[in-house]
Order: sequence, then structure tokens, then C-alpha cells
Amino acid sequence: MAGSVNALSAVPAKSWVPQFVICSMIWGSGFALIKIGVEAGIEPGWVAFWRCFFGALVLWGLVLVRRLGMPRDLRVWGHALVVGTVLNAFPFTLFAWGEQYIDSVTAGVWNSTIPLFTLVWVLVMLPDEKPNLRRLLGIATGLCGALVVLGVWSSGQSSLMKGSVICLAATASYGLGYTYTRRYLSGEDIPAITLTAIQVSWAALELALVAPLLSGAPTWGGKGPMAAMVVLGAVGTGLAYMWNLSVVRAVGSTVASTVAYLTPLWAAIVGVFFLDESLGWNTMVGALLIVSGVLLTRTAPSRPVGTKPGAGAESEPVLPPDGEETVQPARP
Repeated sequence: MAGSVNALSAVPAKSWVPQFVICSMIWGSGFALIKIGVEAGIEPGWVAFWRCFFGALVLWGLVLVRRLGMPRDLRVWGHALVVGTVLNAFPFTLFAWGEQYIDSVTAGVWNSTIPLFTLVWVLVMLPDEKPNLRRLLGIATGLCGALVVLGVWSSGQSSLMKGSVICLAATASYGLGYTYTRRYLSGEDIPAITLTAIQVSWAALELALVAPLLSGAPTWGGKGPMAAMVVLGAVGTGLAYMWNLSVVRAVGSTVASTVAYLTPLWAAIVGVFFLDESLGWNTMVGALLIVSGVLLTRTAPSRPVGTKPGAGAESEPVLPPDGEETVQPARP
């Protein structure tokens, strides 16, 4: 953490704060864009496909413009295939499916549970990571927040329960994807934009094959909803990633990852003011509990996979000569 604090004090805020805020706005607004698509009749599988397709176009454009290299190790491509499945294709489809039953505000709240699920997967998959009282308390606090959002004391919440379970399955998949990336790809000397372009392309290819089986032929939702899909993919998965990477390079991944705390706020603002969704007290209280649980889990981890012994637990990833981050930062 000390490295991040020092970086934060050394870099002028005006050089990274605008990009940080813009990323949180884009990712928070993404749930409203998904809602627009599904309400226009675009099936979940195709919402996910367009998101990956347009995102991949932008990411490959960045790779070409920056003249970044490609990995030659076939194992990297194989790991990227797995990551593309569990970090893109699967959760993107699930969030679109879940928003058929719940509003975009609630989906945005569930997205904030990603760090909690990531921690659970880390404790399961990475033997060097050990649970402690604070982390367990954080998970328990987040669970209490989830129960408050669900309003478990009320009856007649079948749609809310169904949509929420689907979205939580998506966040659990995100957690698995981030943990898998850390274990198998964090030590690779690969520009993060290149790695993301590969994994999102794999996801688009998978969805092109699977979406017709799950969702039938693609449907035209109209100019507005299709424009929402373009923005969701090209801006949310493409340009926002580049801006987030700029923040990582300026002040480190620890500071950049806190964007996840702002996305539920923007999801609520956009959902309430532009989609006329309601914001109940239990949603607000539950969201605060979930974010509090995430903060409690932010203890210094054991030595990350791919780092050298003796390196600080919160050391920032090393930038190669081309200036690109080689460890993929977390994205909402």
C-alpha cells in the first residue's frame, strides 16, 4: 500500500482523476445500456456477443496503433481462452439474462461483490493466501449486505431473487476469472491490452457459436438499442480499458481498482434519472454493507504469483520498455 500512496502523492491529480471518474461513469452506466438492450428484445447471448465484438475491434485497433507484440506461447492463448470464457462470455451473458428480472440499479450493486468472490476464489485456488479474521469478517459483512438488498424478510420477491442469483453467478465468474488470470498469466511479459484483446476475441468467437443455440437468430432492437450495444462494447470494453490502464500506470493498480466502489453509485444515478427505476432504502443500505465488506477484505495479501521473493506484498507491476502494463488490472 505504501507504494500506491507514494505514487498517489507524486502524480498530479489532474493527470489521472478525470480518467478515473470517466471510467467509473462508463462502467456504472453499462448496466443501463444492458437494460436498454434486453428491454428492446435483444436476447442475452447477443447482448454479450455485441459487447465482446465491438470491444475486440477497439482493443485490436489499440494493439495495431501501439504496435504491440503478440504472444508466441500457445499456453498463453489457451489460458486466454479460459479467461475469455469466465471473465467475458459467461458473466456478460448472465448479467444480460439477470437484467430481464431486475433493474439496472440492483445489477450495479451486485457487480460490487466481485472483490468478495475474488477473495473466495483466491483462498481456494492460491495456497499461499491464508484467511484471517478481518477477511472473513469482510465476507460476512458483504453477505449481510446481499441479504439486505434481497429484502429476505419480504415475500413475493421471486423475480428479484431469480435475477439476483443470476447476477451473483456472473460476479462469481468474474472472481474466478481474475484469480485464474493472477495464477496463470500474471507472470507473463505480455502487454495488458494485447492480452485483453485476445481474451475478448475468444469470448466473441465463443458467443458467435453459442448465442444462436441459446438465443436464436440475432434480432434488430432498433437504432437506439443497437447504439447502446456499440457504446457498451466499444467504449465500455474498449476505450474505458485504455483509460483505466492510464490510471494504473499513473498511480498503481491498488488505487485504480477502487473504481469498483463508484460504479454502483453511477449505476444508481443513471438507472433512477434516465430509466425511471426506483431506489429502495434496502438497496442503498445493502450496497453500503457490501462496499464495507470489500474494504474490510483489503488486507495486504501474501506474495502474489509471479513476483520475486522479497518483493513487497503491494508492489506495483513492473512496466516493460514499451511502457505497457503486463499484469491485467481488474475491471468491473
